[in-house]
Amino acid sequence: MSVWAALAGGLVGTLVLTTGLRAANAFSLTRIDLPFLLGTAFTSNRTRAKALGYGAHFINGLIFALLYYAVFVAIGYSSWWLGCVFGLVHGLFATTALVNILLPLVHPRMGQPETSAPHVALLEPPGFLMLNYGPGTPAITLTAHLAYGTIVGGFLAWSG
Repeated sequence: MSVWAALAGGLVGTLVLTTGLRAANAFSLTRIDLPFLLGTAFTSNRTRAKALGYGAHFINGLIFALLYYAVFVAIGYSSWWLGCVFGLVHGLFATTALVNILLPLVHPRMGQPETSAPHVALLEPPGFLMLNYGPGTPAITLTAHLAYGTIVGGFLAWSG
């Protein structure tokens, strides 16, 4: 296992995850756009928000790959299937605690369920399992994170 394999896996995994989510959005299977959601935390300009969000999403993908790497090193074993399990945990964390509870607390342009009419928010709160962005969102998001984890685990197992 090497840190470079983790970073390469994180880059490829984030590319696959982001592309999968974007494709699902384009095919109207979900309304979620995680990079845009992240980018609007930094700016209200929609074009800049997308650029910043994609950058932040890829940096987060590398950080999560390093976290996966740290766990793999700690247990002394890596494989694609264990990466898949990590991806499941990662996806469940993202759809429940991270995007549903933590992000609305710090995101300056995200409404709350109790936001009143005079306080028009730029973004709708994702809700539990991000169901406010469509019924297919949890399955698509979890599947994308499973792919991410599988790729990161596979890269680390392949590197030895």
